[in-house]
Amino acid sequence: MQSNRHPSDRATRPPELAQPRTRLRGPSLWVLGGLCGAAALGALPAAAQEANLPPERYREMGREALAELIEIDTTHSAGDNTAAAQAMADRLLAAGFPAGDVRVIEAAPRKGNLVARLRGSDPELDPMLLLAHIDVVEAHPEDWTVEPFTFLERDGYWYGRGTTDDKDEAAIHTVNLIRLKEEGFVPARDIVVALTADEEGGPHNGVQYLLEHHRDLIDAAFALNEGGGGVLQGGRRISNNVQASEKLYQSFHFEATNPGGHSSLPRADNAIYELARALTRISEHQFPVMLNEVTRAFFERTAELVDPQTGAAMRGILGPSPDPEAVALLEKTPAFASRMRTTCVATELAGGHAPNALPQRATATVNCRIAPGHDPLEVLGTLEEVAAEPTVSITPDAEATPSPPSPLTDEVFGAIERITEQMWPGVPVIPTMSAGATDGLYLRNAGIPVYGASGLFQEVDDVRAHGRDERIRIEDFDQGMEFLYRLTKELAGGS
Repeated sequence: MQSNRHPSDRATRPPELAQPRTRLRGPSLWVLGGLCGAAALGALPAAAQEANLPPERYREMGREALAELIEIDTTHSAGDNTAAAQAMADRLLAAGFPAGDVRVIEAAPRKGNLVARLRGSDPELDPMLLLAHIDVVEAHPEDWTVEPFTFLERDGYWYGRGTTDDKDEAAIHTVNLIRLKEEGFVPARDIVVALTADEEGGPHNGVQYLLEHHRDLIDAAFALNEGGGGVLQGGRRISNNVQASEKLYQSFHFEATNPGGHSSLPRADNAIYELARALTRISEHQFPVMLNEVTRAFFERTAELVDPQTGAAMRGILGPSPDPEAVALLEKTPAFASRMRTTCVATELAGGHAPNALPQRATATVNCRIAPGHDPLEVLGTLEEVAAEPTVSITPDAEATPSPPSPLTDEVFGAIERITEQMWPGVPVIPTMSAGATDGLYLRNAGIPVYGASGLFQEVDDVRAHGRDERIRIEDFDQGMEFLYRLTKELAGGS
């Protein structure tokens, strides 16, 4: 899932589903890409729900694969990503995949990545890539009410660290590849599955490593990744979100220095005060509205779902000169504000060396999430101009990794819309830009468009990724598996 680290043709809607849409008053909800307050569509009839499920054999296989992954600790501190990658490799090999098409590649001990391939019939077509990470954030048993690395079924949910971030998609891609092979499906283009390490902040990021050392294994026309997914509210499907863009991650180090001295002899210049003045000015600055194809589509489509005042404001920022009143209204909701522009915020602060001495040094970290197309050097120049403190130096902590938005082509986006309509009639597809980051940024930087699309729905008020008692509703896992199966087949072509 996105992390805060450095790094259509539509079918006719059945009469029984033709319910009027309702609007939530006020933009108070946010999940999986920033949709808030939307149409509350009715639950599907039982027959329709059953049609949205994979065959029982593959549902059980999905459960077994997910359980196996959950019970392999893949945290950075003590886990073994290689063991998890090998476990999924063994399933593919047992299903008859050639050994040459199933490879576990280690970037370092315990940092293994699985790359598997279902070969297509047309070598002229570039492959498609299905990406998921199998490492997870730390989970301390004393903080949970269940064992984080024990797969548990309870009350229609599966519990365990990684059930939603991101071992669910790793298990689904593995099982769907087996299903396609057992059904005799021959894709037109190769289908490549990559299950990778260290997405959650470790030093051996699997996507970076594979791009640098094994680009030929994962090179693709496009990729499907995490970062998107469906929004539920009270069990009703609100939207199916597709992440097609990410902000750039860039932190800046602010530092003020001073000769210092005895605290009984204060002086006019003081490192802490100078840094504080600079940070206060930064906090009051707003970067200009900067939309791209993805964020423009997000606001256009979301405007149809929220309350009338918020919808009007969304339309008001779409023109060449955004309406200041519209901007001010949307600015009150962080999920909307973060998608309109580059944002910078102070996140760390330190200063002084003794309680009875004038500070010789004061430092701060200002973390920026930069809109695609906004030059980080321009951001730095703006920070220096706004801070307006000659004694405060501002330097980038590291070079920002570019992440251009993925185009909303009919080949991919249109397919997502069609399959969403097949499975959940009337549920809109919303393109989103993540304010955080996923491994998709490395692929986009390498020229491979990435779409966060899963069909995995999650309650708007029950997001537990990176938190305690992480869980996924079994029905949503199974329907997400079927969604990704259908989407993979359509995007791969063939027969």
